[in-house]
Amino acid sequence: MCILGFVVTVRQQRSPAGWGMETPGNPDSVVLECGRKPENVQDSRVKNTVIRGAHAPVGSCVIGSFSVSVASAAEPRRKGSSIMRRTRSNALPPLSFPQEGDGVTDGGRQTVPQTVESQRAHTCRMSQAETQGITQGGREVGGHKRPRHWRLFRKGKAISRSGLQHLAPIQSPLSALSNGPTKELRTTVDWSENAVNGDHLWLETNCSGDLCYLGEETCLVKIAKSAPRRKCAVCKIVVHTACMEQLDKINFRCKPTFREGSSRCLRDQNLLRHHWVHRRRQEGKCRQCGKSFQQKFFHSKEIVAISCSWCKQAFHNKVTCFMLHQIEEPCSLGAHAGVIVPPSWIIKVRKPQSSFKNSSRRKKRTSFKRRTSKKGTDESKWRPFLLKPLPSPLMKPVLVFVNPKSGGNQGTKVLQMFMWILNPRQVFDLSQGGPREALELYKKVPNLRILACGGDGTVGWVLSALDELQMNPQPPVAVLPLGTGNDLARTLNWGGGYTDEPVAKILCHVEDGTVVQLDRWNLQVERSPAHPEEGTQKLPLNVFNNYFSLGFDAHVTLEFHESREANPEKFNSRFRNKMFYAGAAFSDFLQRSSRDLSKHVRVVCDGTDLTPKIQELKFQCIVFLNIPRYCAGTMPWGNTGDHRDFEPQRHDDGCIEVIGFTMASLAALQVGGHGERLHQCREVTLTTFKTVPVQVDGEPCRLAPSTLRISLRNQANMVQKSKRRTSVPLLNDPHSVPDRLRLRVNRISLQEYDKLQFDKESLRDISTPVGIVVVRGDCDLETCRLYIDRLQEDLHQAPSGAHRVHYQDETRCLPRPGSAHRLSPNWIFLDSTSADRFYRIDKAQEHLHFVTEICQDEVFILDHEVLTGGLPGMPDLVVEPSSGTPLTTDEQALLTAASVGNLQLFSSSWGRGVSLLVRNSGGCSALHLAAQHGNMEIVGFILEHASKLILDLTDGETGETALHKAASQRQQAACRLLVDAGASLSKANFQGKTPKDKAQESGDSELASYLESRQQYQTISHEDLETAV
Repeated sequence: MCILGFVVTVRQQRSPAGWGMETPGNPDSVVLECGRKPENVQDSRVKNTVIRGAHAPVGSCVIGSFSVSVASAAEPRRKGSSIMRRTRSNALPPLSFPQEGDGVTDGGRQTVPQTVESQRAHTCRMSQAETQGITQGGREVGGHKRPRHWRLFRKGKAISRSGLQHLAPIQSPLSALSNGPTKELRTTVDWSENAVNGDHLWLETNCSGDLCYLGEETCLVKIAKSAPRRKCAVCKIVVHTACMEQLDKINFRCKPTFREGSSRCLRDQNLLRHHWVHRRRQEGKCRQCGKSFQQKFFHSKEIVAISCSWCKQAFHNKVTCFMLHQIEEPCSLGAHAGVIVPPSWIIKVRKPQSSFKNSSRRKKRTSFKRRTSKKGTDESKWRPFLLKPLPSPLMKPVLVFVNPKSGGNQGTKVLQMFMWILNPRQVFDLSQGGPREALELYKKVPNLRILACGGDGTVGWVLSALDELQMNPQPPVAVLPLGTGNDLARTLNWGGGYTDEPVAKILCHVEDGTVVQLDRWNLQVERSPAHPEEGTQKLPLNVFNNYFSLGFDAHVTLEFHESREANPEKFNSRFRNKMFYAGAAFSDFLQRSSRDLSKHVRVVCDGTDLTPKIQELKFQCIVFLNIPRYCAGTMPWGNTGDHRDFEPQRHDDGCIEVIGFTMASLAALQVGGHGERLHQCREVTLTTFKTVPVQVDGEPCRLAPSTLRISLRNQANMVQKSKRRTSVPLLNDPHSVPDRLRLRVNRISLQEYDKLQFDKESLRDISTPVGIVVVRGDCDLETCRLYIDRLQEDLHQAPSGAHRVHYQDETRCLPRPGSAHRLSPNWIFLDSTSADRFYRIDKAQEHLHFVTEICQDEVFILDHEVLTGGLPGMPDLVVEPSSGTPLTTDEQALLTAASVGNLQLFSSSWGRGVSLLVRNSGGCSALHLAAQHGNMEIVGFILEHASKLILDLTDGETGETALHKAASQRQQAACRLLVDAGASLSKANFQGKTPKDKAQESGDSELASYLESRQQYQTISHEDLETAV
């Protein structure tokens, strides 16, 4: 248990009074041993607890729902010295690692509740006597009753038998010590300095199928059927409002969304663990067994699944499916790891406070005004949260902005769905203050993408905020259409509206979408003093992205806007909004309010006066169009294939299209017609001589007589939805198989680096090849180091004659010699991606960098020392026999022993230095021969002593692995041994046949069925089985 930055170990013994911890002289006290000196902290409720400054082993335990404070730390451990004490109530028994057959049961039902939490604790090991003091046969012993919250779930099999309870996420020391009044329920994300990690975001729910998460025994209002309930938008649990206090008592926290900046365990906080939650209803299939979850009827109270709120993995609530080690496993964040902002990136910082000692030494200022202004400036710059991202080319974090009022109030539903899939601190409600503060917080995040959920006005709002911040590079913006027209969304292939498409699919399109440019146009208005009339002097927007229009369409939009402002409750449906548009257009058509528009305007495009043509054709609507779509999906510019006077319309060509409409052409627009093409220009001067209705990207107003100038402002980056999604590897997902990287390892000595560190090309030329490693695409440097070290160990003893190395500098076509020295233990990685030089990477920070961040095809390492003797040439992991060098006597003896099954001859040949990777003229290794002939002792020996790479090594003639050979010869025992060792079941030979196909050809249906079932199991464990609650 972490208390003020140091670790506390709890030792608990059973006392006559109940669950207590014995100390010298007080059998009902608690002994807390800390491995670091505590600090002075006051807590009025602290007593009957002893904290000692001894270096005890690290461990932790759940102790009710209180936090431990420290009063003194300077004194060393002395016998009987009581530093601090506190009384404790409702303490939980200590946790223990389970043994085989463990589990507290009562009549076949589980009585130990397990609330699966977001953060894990180290566990305290109980003695056998203490364990017997808890239960015997499911009953309390010695009159000691189990605490009430131990019986939370009677059938929570998987986690109940594990004996583990999960703690809340790591909180700041100050928040851990606060035990004030009951806090109010939060409905929005807290960005203040009082934010608590693991707070639920509660929403009211009336769904009849949602049962209280606390269970039948612990729920306080289980009798009342219509009691008010709340649902967490982040972890999807449902609790009665009256049971909130009970939820706090069992310490069930929501998934963590940030980390504390004051914590010293930064590496532990960078490692995100699963947030396991019990589920009574679950869709999808179990990650372990691949079977579907049984759907319970009639509001069953049985827990059927355990799922993670982050990666959405789900398991059956059985000890056979949910293993104990999975509780402590790191979470990969699932299929959307590339777009989720990890909690370790978001850091909560303390408010800076000047110490009394430093303030007393400062010189006194004569001007109080100056001192006050500077203090105010410092306080205004401070923010409770900051972001420290770890850049990765595989990540494209998505910042989501949702307008809850758009599209018939669909935004509220979308907001909740994104909070469930993503980190809630990357999802923002625009009604809570706009996008500016969020953009300022995330402006330094590399590869950032933005998703604007709303109408075209919402997109323009976000783009204007990006202009104000002058972010460079500007993040591209995707659109989830929730508005009425959604013309920009249609242009970028996002569709005309949101129709309950899965949010997970939308995020995939945002991640894979193509970045395109969108022209943005300035509107400058100057009122004409010669025509004083009523109307506004300022447009609702001074920049437009879609279009600017005046006349009939603007008048209809203005009527809709005024009616919605007067009665917003009548406009909560997209269909109803469109019906109102149709009615207002028909009414305005009968009144002919815009019939004289052409007499009161003057239009000049790039110096060309279009007024005579406008008056001749008597247009009632004039549109200045930037994108192909207009008026809810129509295309007023039309197809320009048969009009050679104009270029095809584009939204990134720096030109704006001018189109005129009569009433007839406006009516034909809805059935595929188009308006009158007037001009394509880069600058427009529009003069109005009377008050006319205008609209800017759907925002209407009545504009007084003015002169407007339209000019190009800039180009914004937008995300265009791809027609088909390409498959990409999942970031940090251990169950996926991303693309593998084949990296050439080159060594640079310290002397060479000091001499030529600013000359990249020279260093690259003189670097010495060490070998080739094959790693996963998401491999970090810490893991890559293991592969490089293993390369040195495995291939150091291999004879040179058994290898033929094909290695040539592709740029100069000159062979480069291999390294004649082994690497020293102190070598480090070099970053070769910068333009000016190679940079050294600290060995302690290798876990923070991916291989793809520091290299492309070659990885360079800096070796401080030189160890002579070793590799005669650069080895390759793709080992091939040398065509010009015959096998030695020992090598031939080893291959012969593998064929005939002579283990003694095989082991003696291997003992004389023969490599297990040696192959005969047909390309078959010793494992191929042993598996083909069913020599199990030889197969077991090779699997024990050889590298794992030999499992999928193929021969040179048929491209078959050892598993292919064994399956074709119906060697069932050898096949099982190879499969258990990790041999690939999906690898095909040159004819495209898998080991299962070879078993079917040989006529062994039993072996084919076994291989097929194991292949399905491998497929299930690797494919993305995202499950929704």
